[in-house]
Amino acid sequence: MTRILLIRHAHSVANNRGILAGRATGVVLTEHGKKQAVELAERLNGISVSSIHISPLERCHLTIAPFLESTTGAKRPQVLVTEDLSEVDYGKWTGKKLTSLYRHKLWKTVQNRPSAMYFPDGEGLAGVQVRAMRALHTAAAMPGNQILVSHGDVIKSIVAAVLGSHLDHFQKIVIDPASVTVLDFNGTDFRVITLNSTSAALSDLAPIKKKSATKALLGGGAGTSKSK
Repeated sequence: MTRILLIRHAHSVANNRGILAGRATGVVLTEHGKKQAVELAERLNGISVSSIHISPLERCHLTIAPFLESTTGAKRPQVLVTEDLSEVDYGKWTGKKLTSLYRHKLWKTVQNRPSAMYFPDGEGLAGVQVRAMRALHTAAAMPGNQILVSHGDVIKSIVAAVLGSHLDHFQKIVIDPASVTVLDFNGTDFRVITLNSTSAALSDLAPIKKKSATKALLGGGAGTSKSK
């Protein structure tokens, strides 16, 4: 059983200004985002992580930096930068105010039929989901707990696929800055354990023992508990 943590980057200057950052460079964290990154490191404290798969964009690296600084020696996970986790290439929409994009004729397509959306001079959301799932399967094939650090729409596309939901419904999924979404992979299927968690402690995310791994569930699952 592999446990995978999907982490969205913390609050950025683009988030603060209401701008679609896309793959623009120089998009750093706000003071609030820096605080979120520190709090994230504290939430992840005590979790054994084998590898971190991360978008090449700066805001993602700044988000996970406090956690990496807290790990040393053999406990320090390897960091694998992958384009498959990069932000959507929004093309001509990059750097535009969201308030101005609301009026664009393609806005309804983004909201109601994202599977058909191809950003002008950019990429299509269907293609984003393909590469995002490729990154997920790459991580799932590796031993130990895995972290993927990426962007809102990328993570939403993963969650939609894991839930068996059509991409056209992915706007119903909320992925906040610095949130953690937890998946389990049993070798065949993914399961959503936690969605869009922004404050709860993650100390229960210890390595899963083989004897507890199962490929089927009956009822709602046993939950987590600690013996006293």
